Amino acid sequence: MSTTVNLIGAGKVGQTLLRCMARLPDVTIQDVASARHSSSVEAVEAVDQGHAVPALADMAAADVWFLTVPDTKIGEIAAELAETIGKKGKASRPQIAVHCSGYHAAEVMAPLRNLGWSLASAHPMLSFADPETAAGRFPGTWCGVEGDGPGVEAIENLLRMLGARPFPIASEAKALYHAAAVFTNNFTTVLQAIALEAWEAAGVPDDVARELNWTLLRSTVENIDRFGPQDALTGPAARGDREVVRDQGRSVSEWHDDAGKVYRDLSALAARLKTTGNTRG
Repeated sequence: MSTTVNLIGAGKVGQTLLRCMARLPDVTIQDVASARHSSSVEAVEAVDQGHAVPALADMAAADVWFLTVPDTKIGEIAAELAETIGKKGKASRPQIAVHCSGYHAAEVMAPLRNLGWSLASAHPMLSFADPETAAGRFPGTWCGVEGDGPGVEAIENLLRMLGARPFPIASEAKALYHAAAVFTNNFTTVLQAIALEAWEAAGVPDDVARELNWTLLRSTVENIDRFGPQDALTGPAARGDREVVRDQGRSVSEWHDDAGKVYRDLSALAARLKTTGNTRG
């Protein structure tokens, strides 16, 4: 029996999921709504499935509802949807609501639980800069899942059908879970930008600096994967060269005060990691 799916929010995440689900013979894309109706139209036309509807009230019942809206809008949309469904009567069959925020727990959609719905969140560890590219990379993607039992089970099954790899996360630690992703992804990008700017200030040619960044980053990732963070860590802080760390930190601060603070803080954490095996001491 086919699983029917509705989607609210036809942004990059929503468009990616539609592309992925459109490939599944046992999934029927039903209604798609978005803040801009034109986005819904473009989304369904891209997969040649589903119906673009102008309002939540126009959406029919479905087995699974994806709320792929901005984080700050999830609770608001869930409340609006619950009110809309409530006006139609609570006799509608139990359904599942899922959002893809890495920060909010499924509980943010609590008004829908009052209708007998099951809630879940599924956060794909994937960049959604381009929906078509993201859809091609979705198979094999790790997805953090939490929420109500029936909702989690259903979403995990759907994710596996899409080729993804779901794993459990603690609902009460969702913010910390998402911060981990920020550290490993977003902040790594910021550090690479600082390194490129520092090499430029040091007179290193742009093409050489980019190659240095990529060579060092690649070897670092390989070493962390092989040996773990403590044994992979090298550099003056890891060696205990306090004089180098102090003088180098001063030089960085003279060039870029904010980067100097980052250098000093990360050097302290690096020394602790090398000595104790963790950054908390």
